[in-house]
Amino acid sequence: MFERFTKDARAVVLGAVDHAERAHAREVTEEHLLLSLLDREASRASFALAALGPAGGDRRDSVGRALGEARRRGGLSRADADALSGLGIDLSEIVSRVEEAHGVGALEPGGKGAARSGRGRLSGHRPFTRGAKDVLTRALRVAHAHRDRHIGDEHLLLALTTRPGVPAEVLADHGVTYEALERVLYGVGEAKAG
Repeated sequence: MFERFTKDARAVVLGAVDHAERAHAREVTEEHLLLSLLDREASRASFALAALGPAGGDRRDSVGRALGEARRRGGLSRADADALSGLGIDLSEIVSRVEEAHGVGALEPGGKGAARSGRGRLSGHRPFTRGAKDVLTRALRVAHAHRDRHIGDEHLLLALTTRPGVPAEVLADHGVTYEALERVLYGVGEAKAG
């Protein structure tokens, strides 16, 4: 499938691996794909992101903060937190108590707990999580649905918005939804990407 990726899409995948390495993560996640997409310039995805929300560094910082908050919650989305709240479980209270006992960031995937147990890998091959692989598969389906011959970074961005979880939630909070991307990337008129 990788041979069908455009140069920009390949750069996103390789950038995601770099993000995982810099974060000392054991695996490449959907979050790493999103961060890599935000790094891109002069591509269809970067055009769409610029058309839908705050520009460059502002968007990167805002998205980074939102992803950091989700990591602090153990990777749970606000929808997950709301569902737990409906059951009488206060996630912020749980996070506070765990961090009191084990330090800030103790619930973060690959965080302090993983480092202490020796599970955090600092170098070498990093596999993609099931979710990240699902994004790549969805990108293929999105490209096919639009009758595009190759998978571009815009297809990766569209795929991220279709998968429930933190990256889609953070993108939606920044005005980047599947429907909005479809309008910008495939719509008619001035908003269409070329």
